Amino acid sequence: MSEKRHKGRFLTIFFSVICVLYVLPIVVILINSFKKKAYISKDPFSIPSEKTFIGFENYVNGIEKTQFLSSLFWSVFITVGSVVLIILCTSMCAWYIVRSDSKFCRVLYYVFVFSMIVPFQMVMFTLSKTADTLSLSTPWGIILVYLGFGAGLAVFMFSGFVKSVPVEIEEAAMIDGCSPIKTYFSIVFPILKPTCISVAILETMWIFNDYLLPYLVLDIRKYKTVPIAIQYLKGGYGSIDMGAMMAMLVLSIIPIIIFYLSLQKYIIKGVAAGAVKG
Repeated sequence: MSEKRHKGRFLTIFFSVICVLYVLPIVVILINSFKKKAYISKDPFSIPSEKTFIGFENYVNGIEKTQFLSSLFWSVFITVGSVVLIILCTSMCAWYIVRSDSKFCRVLYYVFVFSMIVPFQMVMFTLSKTADTLSLSTPWGIILVYLGFGAGLAVFMFSGFVKSVPVEIEEAAMIDGCSPIKTYFSIVFPILKPTCISVAILETMWIFNDYLLPYLVLDIRKYKTVPIAIQYLKGGYGSIDMGAMMAMLVLSIIPIIIFYLSLQKYIIKGVAAGAVKG
């Protein structure tokens, strides 16, 4: 009993240290966002004093320089549109794959799974050229691109969950006169809620924070997402407005943290359900 207690204390201390290491960079960014630029590089870990404290000037300066509100709008628009489309299309696709259970569907499922392990760097130049050719260099067009990249994980998770849903429920609905579409939206989709929320969280954290894909695909003269706008604080000859950048990093972190904390209790449940082997 004593050995188990010591082991439990050790694990508690160990994971507490890991937690602190993860949170520390965010705390450092928050502290430096209220300091004058000259003191951020000199003493980045110190608490703002009367001499170094600058208030919200970095935030005002950063918002003006980056046109943050416009960038935030495009980031939210692309993220919400992409996540909604991913959830709708991939959940229907996964349902069809599992219920049809044909050779074609099994091959299609493994194609989706394989897409999860293909590095983005292998296709980014071809993708950029294709997006430009198909006129996808807009916030509306990049949503389709995100659908393609996000489909692999989503189909994998939805397929695992659908396998755990009794097919008799759907058969009973069809006997009562429901069409396949009505059966899906009335019976199947509400049951998929835990996995839908898990997919939404994972895809939102990826899309909202993504820098490389929007930079390659979007016409950044017209449309800048938050990561791209923050990068523009880096001036010529390596000069960086560190104060404004720290402030904008804090503002960019807040929405995703609020979204995650409000739904994080569903992650384990949804991921575990999506990993069920039929």
